[in-house]
Amino acid sequence: MKVVCIIPSRYESSRFPGKPLADLCGKPMIQHVYDRVLKAKIVSYAAVATDDERIFSAVRKFGGHAVMTSTEHLSGTDRIAEAVSVLDLEDSDIVVNIQGDQPLFEPVQIEEVVRPLIDDPTVPMSTLIYKIVREEEITHPNAVKTVFDHNHFAIYFSRATIPFVRDKGQKVSYYKHHGIYAYRKDFLHTFTRLPAGILEKLEALEQLRALEHGYRIKVVETLYDSVEVDTPQELDRVRSLLTK
Repeated sequence: MKVVCIIPSRYESSRFPGKPLADLCGKPMIQHVYDRVLKAKIVSYAAVATDDERIFSAVRKFGGHAVMTSTEHLSGTDRIAEAVSVLDLEDSDIVVNIQGDQPLFEPVQIEEVVRPLIDDPTVPMSTLIYKIVREEEITHPNAVKTVFDHNHFAIYFSRATIPFVRDKGQKVSYYKHHGIYAYRKDFLHTFTRLPAGILEKLEALEQLRALEHGYRIKVVETLYDSVEVDTPQELDRVRSLLTK
């Protein structure tokens, strides 16, 4: 069983245009992500999937693999599906999606997210969650919250604060979603053929498409936080963490 990692990356961003190429301690941010992927021993191949020549050229310049994809894709998963279509993969092989704006993720997280698919052939898709420790993330819409059942299958993902605590005095743990996914190759193509769901459009969260169409997503709690860079201010925070 092969495990390949594809990093979807686009130049345009309403909050931070060009962020994949933003300088982070002397290297473009996308290179930090790529270099960390290569440290995961379980990964046999890695590539950046992009629709932008500037990102493509930057990746090739630092010696990485890059795949040009369509500009019409609505989600990173759709972009990944096109990229893996040219690879020699079996339907049961595993494709890992690492977001290009997570330059501090731990390589071991790739092993964490693929483990459910290795252990249980009925699991089509998995993703990572992290117990929130920074209180501001409980209400921040950029920190996507997750609720799940007793078997660690996702019930819902939301930019809102879930679960909502009606009565004061009840203790609750909040979990945020990390943008790290693993899919079986055959499910990846099934996913991209599904019509976008209503909840997916409302929340702007592509993983809701799978839930709306009745597919299960296994969530794996990781002990490692991973800062997602959505703004120049968050890039400054990452830069500070790297230089410490």
